[in-house]
Amino acid sequence: MSRDLLPGATGVLALADGTILQGIGVGAVGEAVGEVCFNTAMTGYQEILTDPSYMAQIVAFTFPHVGNVGTNVEDIEQMSGAAETAARGAIFRDIPTRPANWRADTDLDTWMSRRGVVGLAGVDTRALTRKIRETGMPHGVIAHSPTGLFDLDALVERARAWNGLVGLDLAKEATCLQPFTYEEGLWSWGDGYAKPPTDPKYDVVVIDYGVKRNILRALSSVGARITVVPADTSAESILARNPDGVLLSNGPGDPAATGAYAVPEIRKIVDSGTPVFGICLGHQMLSLALGAQTVKMDQGHHGANHPVKDLTTGKVEIVSMNHGFTVDRETLPEPVVETHVSLFDGTNAGIALKDRPVFSVQHHPEASPGPTDSLYLFERFAQNMDAAKA
Repeated sequence: MSRDLLPGATGVLALADGTILQGIGVGAVGEAVGEVCFNTAMTGYQEILTDPSYMAQIVAFTFPHVGNVGTNVEDIEQMSGAAETAARGAIFRDIPTRPANWRADTDLDTWMSRRGVVGLAGVDTRALTRKIRETGMPHGVIAHSPTGLFDLDALVERARAWNGLVGLDLAKEATCLQPFTYEEGLWSWGDGYAKPPTDPKYDVVVIDYGVKRNILRALSSVGARITVVPADTSAESILARNPDGVLLSNGPGDPAATGAYAVPEIRKIVDSGTPVFGICLGHQMLSLALGAQTVKMDQGHHGANHPVKDLTTGKVEIVSMNHGFTVDRETLPEPVVETHVSLFDGTNAGIALKDRPVFSVQHHPEASPGPTDSLYLFERFAQNMDAAKA
């Protein structure tokens, strides 16, 4: 395709509808295809770009100034460390700034390049955000070439040919390969990440669909000894460990696709009477296991400033969210009750069983780097485990 690019343009975003955005390429040189979403968080870009829930997505940051705190080796959220199990690309209003933070060990541009994350800067992210809000999250290809030479026709065709997230099981790529014990607590100023409890109160099995490190840290902070197991682990193997509770983690992809093998095992765990706590993808698959349905969202929820109401307490909390599928509340059966609701669009944000110690939420209560309004949910899980022991 012969289109004139602006002088000095070294990066483009080609959308399936033929739209071309151009700017300055940053990060890795190359191409990446994915679903384009926007994130409204003002902080935490390293955590966002390493969140496995963003696998097969290209993240456009609505906050214009990104990069000032740099990056470090401590704040990577994904367990695998492989760049392909997190965000595929990033879009910025301004070119990422140089770091000015005592914890930084490298700048964002270099870090993205090392990880293979393709970036694009200097575009009108407000216009892109409005487009997504009006027409939904498009399929796109982000490309970076220092020469400024692009086959735009081929990029658009690649975006059109991509099948998208519906029906895509990505948890199998993001999960661990074998069980392991996780030993690290929450970060605190001056001390860094805490050591695991020396006398743990609970043994918890975490089913890894793409778990974030800070979920594990928050779980450790309530006194849990943590064993992480792969996504396809059988209920029999999990229950043989005699856990006090089971956590269903966050993760990427279509919950119905991952649920093809995960949902039957979740049902068995629920039927055993073991306390269960689900987060994000874990919430969606728990809902499927209990008889509800999930649907694809047009824009999804991506940010750290989402208001959610806890219907059990009447309190409103500001939470971190990252999901493109949602639980259809109209399909929630008895004895499931809705416990949380998004105050942005009224979608479901949490459920619980009336007769068993089982609950889940759509948002990320560990919220690294914040907000921390929902950390109480880990205490609620601990209370359920205490009650089950008694």
